[in-house]
Amino acid sequence: MPSIPPRLELLHITKRYPGVTANDDVSLAVEPGQIHAVLGENGAGKSTLMKIIYGAVKPDAGQIRFDGRPVIIGDPRAARALGIAMVFQHFSLFESLSVAENVWLGLDRAMSLAQVTHRIGETADAYGLPLDPLRPVHTLTVGQMQRVEIIRALLTQPRLLILDEPTSVLTPQAAQKLFETLRQLARQGCSLLYISHKLHEIQTLCTACTVLRAGRVTGVCDPRAENPASLSRLMIGAPPPAPARAARASGAPVLEVRGLNLKRRTPFGVDLAQVSLIVCAGEIVGIAGVSGNGQRELLDAIAGEDARAPNACILIADQPAGRLPPGRRRALGLHLVPEERLGRGAAPGLSLAHNLLLTRREAAGRGGWLRIKRLRAQAQGIIAQFKVKAAGPDALARSLSGGNLQKFIMGREIDARPRLLIAAQPTWGVDVGAAAQIHAELLALRDAGGAALVVSEELDELLTLCDRLYVIAQGRLSPPLRREQATPEQIGQWMSGLWDAPTPIQNTETRHVAP
Repeated sequence: MPSIPPRLELLHITKRYPGVTANDDVSLAVEPGQIHAVLGENGAGKSTLMKIIYGAVKPDAGQIRFDGRPVIIGDPRAARALGIAMVFQHFSLFESLSVAENVWLGLDRAMSLAQVTHRIGETADAYGLPLDPLRPVHTLTVGQMQRVEIIRALLTQPRLLILDEPTSVLTPQAAQKLFETLRQLARQGCSLLYISHKLHEIQTLCTACTVLRAGRVTGVCDPRAENPASLSRLMIGAPPPAPARAARASGAPVLEVRGLNLKRRTPFGVDLAQVSLIVCAGEIVGIAGVSGNGQRELLDAIAGEDARAPNACILIADQPAGRLPPGRRRALGLHLVPEERLGRGAAPGLSLAHNLLLTRREAAGRGGWLRIKRLRAQAQGIIAQFKVKAAGPDALARSLSGGNLQKFIMGREIDARPRLLIAAQPTWGVDVGAAAQIHAELLALRDAGGAALVVSEELDELLTLCDRLYVIAQGRLSPPLRREQATPEQIGQWMSGLWDAPTPIQNTETRHVAP
């Protein structure tokens, strides 16, 4: 009886760019119905390899076989004709269009827009990925945009599904729902290529793993027979260091939000109701919650993108700031890392050096002339300190992998030595080594007397980093929890708004009472 050929075979794939070889003689095979992980640190060549399979990038050498036949995948349309679908790490969505219109544009037009709208609702319900097909994309959170990409791929009924960091902005509950979906697809014969930096996901979900380092295959294993430390060694050569936490007393409040009530600005937003919190010098405060429960509205109000709050409702460094524009708040020492990397965190078409000008104005000289040498030197320092894999300070932001761009943006803001750093999803899409480094830098900022407010859907990250935690649900903020008091079970319950105490909890680690 003839053997069944692999669904996908890559034979000696090589892709070079000026100054870097992204993929160097890469070979791998994915069997029908197999969930196959591709593991590697940021810049290892994973995303380039996936784009080659999907036809978005052409290889310089090598061969692709699909179901045993040699194929040339010249563009994504040819990939989709073979039954290949891909969920990108950086979303490819038109923000001015609705969810349904975005999904419809990515299909073969065999269905009408009305039919696609109906199918989105059915698919969202079937796979536990709630989504309103009529909602404009620009009103969605990053987590909801991720759902659009996943549902668009599922509607193609793929034979090979590529997922690049699909759970990077999903809650643990949503990730588990997605895993159930992926296992169901695998049972139906669909093959999956799965990229993630979350090692526990790979161990839980995948049955095979190919490891890349510096563009080359350095190992193949069954992740179910490994542990996080051994997978880390395969990926980066050593397990990541545990963050060193030093006990310290916090100082005076750097940020205070007092009874903030704010109506949503869009029909799809969330009203903020009686939100109060304190962030003190020398501490990291976390906000946990399911995406779309008011995180964006709260951060916009604090950072000044929404300046409708009463002036006295938000204090930065003891200065009323509710009506101040973002520039004035930055002058008080507030820096922001938004969850959207490209477009908000960085200008894609500008160099890394010029991207410093988004939040760092000291390189502008008299008369508006730029001190280019100073900008390049600053960017090079950040690249070196945060181990950003880039061609140098003149590299365009869009040329970096997602994880490396995240490292640069975090480095840019931490290097500014802010009095208050607000970071939304600070380790989105970065490998375990880079995440450990970012955590260490945030703790160093705290130990130097700075303050940080971290919004993340990674509970492990919040429990590792934070001195105190709040949970946000339906625009309301829970009482604070000290890190030692917090458990994943309790936080998960509070994500539904089920916190028991309506009154504040005393934070005995500081001389202040947290609201």
